[in-house]
Amino acid sequence: MKILITGANGQLGTELRHLLDSRGVEYRGTDVKDLDITDADAVNKYVADYQPDVIYHCAAYTAVDKAEDEGKELNQKINVTGTENLAKAAAAVDATIVYISTDYVFDGDKQEIYSVDDQPAPRNEYGRTKYEGELVVQKFAKKYYIIRTSWVFGEYGHNFVYTMLDLAKTHDHLTVVDDQFGRPSWTKTLAEFMTFAVNEKLDYGIYHLSEDNSCNWYEFASAILADKNVTVSPVSSAKYPQKAWRPRHSILDLSKTKATGFDIPTWQDALKEFLAIVE
Repeated sequence: MKILITGANGQLGTELRHLLDSRGVEYRGTDVKDLDITDADAVNKYVADYQPDVIYHCAAYTAVDKAEDEGKELNQKINVTGTENLAKAAAAVDATIVYISTDYVFDGDKQEIYSVDDQPAPRNEYGRTKYEGELVVQKFAKKYYIIRTSWVFGEYGHNFVYTMLDLAKTHDHLTVVDDQFGRPSWTKTLAEFMTFAVNEKLDYGIYHLSEDNSCNWYEFASAILADKNVTVSPVSSAKYPQKAWRPRHSILDLSKTKATGFDIPTWQDALKEFLAIVE
């Protein structure tokens, strides 16, 4: 199996590379210096020359607040145009494409968990472009997995866990919002499911993948800092206005993914294992 990874040096791409390395699986990893996914001609040539069987599309614009203004054009080019280019190129060589999406495709107004079949209604620019990415994958790719995830943390990038650990070094008291609910996702679990879907030849379509159990950001922060000399207090998100809308309740339904036989850890267990690695 010939494997192509976009965004191979990012948080998820690096995790995926390490996973494949540990299994002795060969792949070709690209980043923007190797392949500009927003250039259709470059993508078509690269994919036609390499003839991958699967494309793990990890490249994405993820600066949620910048996407509202200064990064709006780049957000569109990477998340929509780049994804469309890859979906078309994948179809041309009969490759499977694995596209990573987000809970931000939902508005967060629903009080129940979001199923894979719920209608997306993004309320920020990042969520809009990731949803448009889903649509172009479904339109142009013949074989695809769309995997929505949420609250991503991992060893190889900037994320909420590292932010909390860093702040705890210089503060003895932190306030964290307690009115936004979701499911944390470790890049290790996400990378494992990406390869599981391909290797087990799951039915093509949309899946949700995060850790099991849900929480709010305050509860997540409290768990991260449980053994640190810092107090954490809850606060309303109204106290921390941000440029981009954040869903208030974006807990993803994992039942379809669980039905495949893939083992999903709780976020508490995943966090414990992660902290044992990085601390």
